[in-house]
Amino acid sequence: MRLSELLSGLESLRLEGAGDVDITGIAYHSQRAQEGDIFVAVRGFKTDGHLYIKDAVEGGVAAVVVAEGWERPADFPADVAMVRAGDTRLAMALLGDRFWGHPSGRLALVGVTGTNGKTTTAHLVEAAACGAGMTSGLIGTVVYRVAGRELPVGRTTPESADLQEILADMVNAGCEVASMEVSSHALSLRRVDACEFEVAVFTNLSQDHLDFHRDMEDYFQAKERLFLPRSQGGLEARAAVINIDDPSGRRLVERAAGRVLTFGTGENADLRGDLLEAGLKQSRVVVEYGGERWQGTTALTGRFNLHNILASLGACIMLGLDAASSLQGILSHTGVPGRFQAVDEGQDFAVLVDYAHTPDSLRRVLQAAREITPQRVIAVFGCGGDRDRGKRPMMGEIAVLEADVVFVTSDNPRSEEPQAIIADIEEGARAAGAPYKVIADRRAAIAEAVSEAKKGDAVVIAGKGHEKGQIFADRTLPFDDVEEARSALRKRTGDP
Repeated sequence: MRLSELLSGLESLRLEGAGDVDITGIAYHSQRAQEGDIFVAVRGFKTDGHLYIKDAVEGGVAAVVVAEGWERPADFPADVAMVRAGDTRLAMALLGDRFWGHPSGRLALVGVTGTNGKTTTAHLVEAAACGAGMTSGLIGTVVYRVAGRELPVGRTTPESADLQEILADMVNAGCEVASMEVSSHALSLRRVDACEFEVAVFTNLSQDHLDFHRDMEDYFQAKERLFLPRSQGGLEARAAVINIDDPSGRRLVERAAGRVLTFGTGENADLRGDLLEAGLKQSRVVVEYGGERWQGTTALTGRFNLHNILASLGACIMLGLDAASSLQGILSHTGVPGRFQAVDEGQDFAVLVDYAHTPDSLRRVLQAAREITPQRVIAVFGCGGDRDRGKRPMMGEIAVLEADVVFVTSDNPRSEEPQAIIADIEEGARAAGAPYKVIADRRAAIAEAVSEAKKGDAVVIAGKGHEKGQIFADRTLPFDDVEEARSALRKRTGDP
């Protein structure tokens, strides 16, 4: 594609110096830049892409995108085009969209945002669309999937240039629907700014990511961009599906630009549901919409999954799919790895692995475990390093109040000392005045919790869910909560 064609109509981008050149790709890492690419210099949190422009040029890029005010070196090659941008992150989103032929406009794109429930909701939308005979794609924390083909996962929401390439891959594979988790980071960093959303889904809002956002209002404002009119800095999804059981959802209903469908458990919701029976292996739910009422069973256990079911069904309805058949596809889904996942080795107590890593999600998971067990709830959890420190004592308090036995352990400490993170958790646990145990080694903590369990108990291993590694400052070690639980169960029974 010619650079002139790529820039046509993009008034925020200004060509400087060298004229028209052929562009064969978009890069934002100098080491991955190839001959003919346009290299976008993005200022990150740890470094600045402008420092690597020389490396990209030496690698053969045909053009570079730089911030306004960046000083062009005297020895900058005359045959490399330079484009000025007020915001290079936005520039990369616009260029990626143009280069890949605006793929989001050729799909029914569903964006799911919120603190908790994004992953399961996005998976359920994909399952319902596939059940309706539609070729579908999925982008999220656990997997990127294009018409059934899995791709390596990076971020929850990919960088804009990568995202547009994946969406183009979906279009080429014949996908008609794509469901995507949209993180607050992606919205703040403009990764999805060029996307055209058919439906935006809001699951809930509770404390998380305050290491990135200034406060909860800043966090909410990042999320609401998915719903606001473009005239107000939003992305103006054509339709919105919003949880009105959540206070932030009720606030958002008044601000959304497109058609709005609300969901929840109260009478004011357009789409209503209730949990009739909660079990370890299946639950029974009832759903009401448009004067119709359906009951069904699902492997998606836990009361919190009722909202995920309603959120995904709401998205299907706004896509124009049949509600009854969509619900059938949703209820037939067997679950997402690491999301209230049961680990069964024939034991007479429950073991559940969940990604819960926020105060609200930990509370919901422990309460859900309480509903399905006649005896004690045993919790194993920690908190991630280099992340929102404010939620650590909150999670400590919630754990000891909601569970009968608590093991505080390490999660992904990253650059922090595990014991320092645990000390922050202990502040809340001590304030609640309930007993707990500290076992910093996560493998040992899981083993001890499984050893402690008696008939009818439920062991909840929270925080890492589907993850396959434990992240330290200088290394990532293989670690899988599900496999560690299996190993501990087998040792308890004497099986190899």
